[in-house]
Amino acid sequence: MGQLDEKQSVYVNKKLAENILILDRELGVEKSYDVIRRDIIIAGKKAALYFIDGFAKDDIMLWIMQTLSTVEKEDISIDPLEKLKTRFINYIETDLTDQLDQIITSVLSGSVVLLIDGIEQGIIIDAREYPARGPEEPDIERVSRGSRDGFVETLVFNSSLVRRRIRDPKLRMELLQVGRRSKTDVIISYIEDIANPDLVNQIKDKLQSINIDGLPMAEKSIEELIVPGSYWNPFPRVRYTERPDVSAVHLLEGHILLIVDTSPSVIILPTTFFHHVQHAEEYRQNPSIGVYLRWVRFLGIISSILILPLWYLVSVQPELLPEGLKYIGPEKFGNVPLFFQIILVEIGIDLIRMAAIHTPSPLATALGLIAAFLIGDVAINIGLFAPEVILYGALAAVGTFATPSFELGLANRFIRLFLLFSSALLGLPGFMGGIAIVFIFLAFMKSFGIPYLWPLIPLDWRALKSIIVRSPVPIQNIRPEILAPLDKTRQKGGTIPTPARKPRLKWKKNKE
Repeated sequence: MGQLDEKQSVYVNKKLAENILILDRELGVEKSYDVIRRDIIIAGKKAALYFIDGFAKDDIMLWIMQTLSTVEKEDISIDPLEKLKTRFINYIETDLTDQLDQIITSVLSGSVVLLIDGIEQGIIIDAREYPARGPEEPDIERVSRGSRDGFVETLVFNSSLVRRRIRDPKLRMELLQVGRRSKTDVIISYIEDIANPDLVNQIKDKLQSINIDGLPMAEKSIEELIVPGSYWNPFPRVRYTERPDVSAVHLLEGHILLIVDTSPSVIILPTTFFHHVQHAEEYRQNPSIGVYLRWVRFLGIISSILILPLWYLVSVQPELLPEGLKYIGPEKFGNVPLFFQIILVEIGIDLIRMAAIHTPSPLATALGLIAAFLIGDVAINIGLFAPEVILYGALAAVGTFATPSFELGLANRFIRLFLLFSSALLGLPGFMGGIAIVFIFLAFMKSFGIPYLWPLIPLDWRALKSIIVRSPVPIQNIRPEILAPLDKTRQKGGTIPTPARKPRLKWKKNKE
């Protein structure tokens, strides 16, 4: 559907009956209940309106029908389409086309198309209204103070949320369609005089080279199609966000956004490892508080990777511990080997997480209590688990949930299991070797040509310092150099902000 046969004319025919014959067959007017063709008369000529029931606004359609019924022959005797477009169909978005495939795509996208007998062009009226929910705060990116709006599944709403925060005439929102059958709308957004044009063109080329029938998983399908080698690499090389303020900050740094229709998650690229360990909460608090929150978050991320493998290592090799720390190891190992206890705990935590996702919200809390107290306590009492296994498994899980990026948290879980297996096989050399292998792997990774461990590798002390310490806004005056932005400075010396327009006050003078 939407692709005409090679033998058919791809242009609008002068005879309306021929156009109706083709469009009815391609759109399935008789077979699909929601594809509607409305036959009308305009100035004594036969005409047809094509639209999808559910996308077209009822009030707009009624207004268009009433307006077209008032058109007289002499009103459109010369250049009828242009007069209809400029005088009678005074809607915000209208366009003329002589391409039948464009008409089919427009109708399936939700627009209304008007065809008139004897005219070899059609009018596309963008009077669509998608089903949409209101912008709400994202569940996984909540902040204690700050904006509560978030991206939704409607493309127009999402671009508006970004433009509300960046009123720059250089902000670009270029629309592309990806997928031979789905025709999914994808917006590539960037600030023209900041973003690296080579990077913008590279991403455009990758999007335009996609040759697939559809994008059922929206943004995730886009990532796998444009990011080479991302299939089996657990580490995320793009960042997802549902917060408009986070998206705006990255645009001002020189990053590029991909906004995919039907998805509330916006893709930020390119990104490094350290983009995934920062959270909007740190910038919604005082800088000193932000530094503390960031360090606590770093501690949680590091513990989510190392605490379980390291504890297992010192438990099976207690000679590695000094006398003052001998209490760390378990007193009783239980009836199951310690390695398998940890694996069971890891699988159990994942099962609880997946069960909580599929459990109605009022019951999710009860599920967590049952899993934490009932199952855990009984498992310890019967000797299935050592108490310390539950403790350190819970600490690792808390560190995973404290990771701002959900994708990075899952990747860190893979690394934790890898270090656990290497420690079980080779002991201390396996643990140290596993860390070295992971570090070397990350050091050679790139995201659209950007080193994944920048600014650590290659070392950029100024940028690294801004990651270690949440810097105050007044000194954030340089954009990331690794992105090669056209405008490198954020704060110009001597620039005076444009004052907001003040409302005029009318003073009443007392008459003496």
